[in-house]
Amino acid sequence: MGRLFGTDGVRGLANAELSPELALTVASAAARVLVEHTGGGASGRPVAVVGRDPRASGEMLEAAVCAGLSAAGADVLRLGVLPTPAVAHLTAVLGADLGVMISASHNAMPDNGIKLFASGGHKLPDTVEDEIEAHVGRPVQAQERPTGRGIGRITEVTDALDRYLDHLLLATPHPLEGLHVVVDCAHGAASLAAPRAYERAGARVTALAADPDGWNINDGVGSTHLDGLRKAVVEHGADLGIAHDGDADRCLAVAADGTEVDGDQILALLAVAMHDEGELAHDTLVATVMSNLGLHLAMEAAGITVRTTGVGDRYVLEELRSGAFSLGGEQSGHVVLPSHATTGDGLLTALRIMARMSTTGRSLAELAGIVQRLPQVLLNVPVADKAAVGGSTEVADAVAAEEEALAGRGRVLLRPSGTEQLVRVMVEAPTEDAARDVADRLASLVATVRA
Repeated sequence: MGRLFGTDGVRGLANAELSPELALTVASAAARVLVEHTGGGASGRPVAVVGRDPRASGEMLEAAVCAGLSAAGADVLRLGVLPTPAVAHLTAVLGADLGVMISASHNAMPDNGIKLFASGGHKLPDTVEDEIEAHVGRPVQAQERPTGRGIGRITEVTDALDRYLDHLLLATPHPLEGLHVVVDCAHGAASLAAPRAYERAGARVTALAADPDGWNINDGVGSTHLDGLRKAVVEHGADLGIAHDGDADRCLAVAADGTEVDGDQILALLAVAMHDEGELAHDTLVATVMSNLGLHLAMEAAGITVRTTGVGDRYVLEELRSGAFSLGGEQSGHVVLPSHATTGDGLLTALRIMARMSTTGRSLAELAGIVQRLPQVLLNVPVADKAAVGGSTEVADAVAAEEEALAGRGRVLLRPSGTEQLVRVMVEAPTEDAARDVADRLASLVATVRA
């Protein structure tokens, strides 16, 4: 069996790879590991909060997770349907030892996942995930199971959403009166939270895809399907559109004319806003290697340093924490503001975008226009041995030659897939044709490499 935990928790086809039996076992193992680490909370046993997105399988998996936690002696605070960042936030403010979010984010409805947060709402360290995984593979002896008063209790938290919304408003210093926003909630966890948050902040809200039925989450809507939002923004004459994914930990935006504003542009406009207000720690933005060169050039012009990490929010989070930086994120719209959140928060990001529009009186297109995105081509190249590609001097020499020819007007990135025998060839250049030519040449070479 491969590693149970991926880059974003445990994920798979619900009731197949991710069965209720596995969910129960993972939850029970997590509670046991927490007892070993903390010795239990104020009650003498650990406390866990559990939330989920509205996909139908979440009901089944939530029941299994709650059962596994309480069977291991943990008290459970059940939050119901909430965005992932709300679960992380409430893990911290409720003093819980563990947070559990049941969601597969932007994946299609048949999938689901389990994401775990440590106390304080931070991602679990790899070492703790490894301990939990070891416990999953170990049978539990009868004498290890608590009985009587040792069994955990399950309690509903009825004001979970209100607590989260109050937190968002405190993190949004400027009222949004006069702004009209169309929000695509992806029939997901943002369906109730996002319209209410934006209205409470003062915006006029038109909500799309905000009627989850358990099966329609991410179905042709949300941050991976922007066409409907583009059309609605133009038809309603709105100032902007916001698109969330299924668990609302990210957002993309649409300007008034229907053009997309991606994660790089969002990071840039927030970085400049925070720089202007003295909030950008060390005048530094954290981004991944996949961010467009246009972002780097815009930040250089603004006097802002860009620190680059590997792909994945965990690497962005690690860099933010190690350097005490205040803004980071990914091109996908996953943005982290550590002063206000321990993980990516799509609603918080959207509120900060709108606050910048409100305070400057400038349109989203104008604010996002500081990033001139270079054309980007990405090819997935099947290979016999991706490690051999990484060690090939011929490939390294070819990449260096192409980068020299681009002369600072583009860049090349070769990245092995984490799960498949693939090498991803990414090229940015002044024109689409130039980027395609370079990518094709490198892909042809990469495909020939043998061990």
